[in-house]
Amino acid sequence: MRFLLDAEQRAFADSLHMMLTAADTPSVVRDWSRGEHASGRALWSRIAEVGVFALAVPEAHEGLGPRPVELAVAFLELGRHAVPGPLVETVSAAALLADLPDLGPAKRLLPALATGEAMATLAWTAPYALDGDVATTLLALTPQGLHLSPGHGPVRASLDPARRLSPLHAGGELLSPDPPTARTLTYARLTTAAQALGVGLALLDRTVAYVKQRTQFGASIGSFQAVKHRLADAKIALEFARPLLFGAALTLAPADVAAAKVTACEAAYATARIALQLHGAIGYTAEYDLSLWLTKARALRTAWGDPDVCRAEVLSGDRLNGDRRW
Repeated sequence: MRFLLDAEQRAFADSLHMMLTAADTPSVVRDWSRGEHASGRALWSRIAEVGVFALAVPEAHEGLGPRPVELAVAFLELGRHAVPGPLVETVSAAALLADLPDLGPAKRLLPALATGEAMATLAWTAPYALDGDVATTLLALTPQGLHLSPGHGPVRASLDPARRLSPLHAGGELLSPDPPTARTLTYARLTTAAQALGVGLALLDRTVAYVKQRTQFGASIGSFQAVKHRLADAKIALEFARPLLFGAALTLAPADVAAAKVTACEAAYATARIALQLHGAIGYTAEYDLSLWLTKARALRTAWGDPDVCRAEVLSGDRLNGDRRW
């Protein structure tokens, strides 16, 4: 089986890449980390204009989707450029709202998510939600069901400064006492995997460019065999994750998506460690742009299911489907 993008999907990826390159996302990320959201909101609107969030919203609610393959294409580019904000959470919230038995909340909330007028965050089995201070649709999953939270508590720092966490207030409107959550988790893990793969590819590209420029003993360090081997290992790991990602986007089977998530996130994390080692001391500095991708690779590794949880999901899928392997 071949997992090659068609011409339309490649053009979509290229247009996103060019738009985000021109947007100077590192400065947007730094603003977002300080709680200054103006530039991030403007970028969010531009991303919505090209239809990224509409890909997760059904056509019945003014969206274009669901189109998981195109979502994977988009989130790979969003990760490559370290775009901040509750990107995965907005897509996950759209999937959750679309599946509710009562269509009222979907009709009321999904059109604004599709157009980018609203952004959503979701507290999932934990009291904290990503970017609760800027999201306009705050969803909290509690033992009593899915609630539309009335607000959020104080922002807390996280490993990735651009991933700002805040507790959601309890109570609020009860949207569903027993919401279906399986597809929500599938979309969250799929888009997280795509985002992580993009982060890893950006780290690799930046490191390759750096080792070509840095010299030692009269030669670029990129010419050293040991350096080449480390970069080749990173390249192989990332490229192995790519077909798993797009294969999972085609099947949307939970075990396939979990396999893609753990493979992409582990590849990105390994690439981050290699990038840090090859950059040396400069890689540790927060002022150097590499840090924006380093911290994101570590944070995405455990978002929406750490490696052990995802591996358990894969093994569970194998027991249920004896012909599935990864």
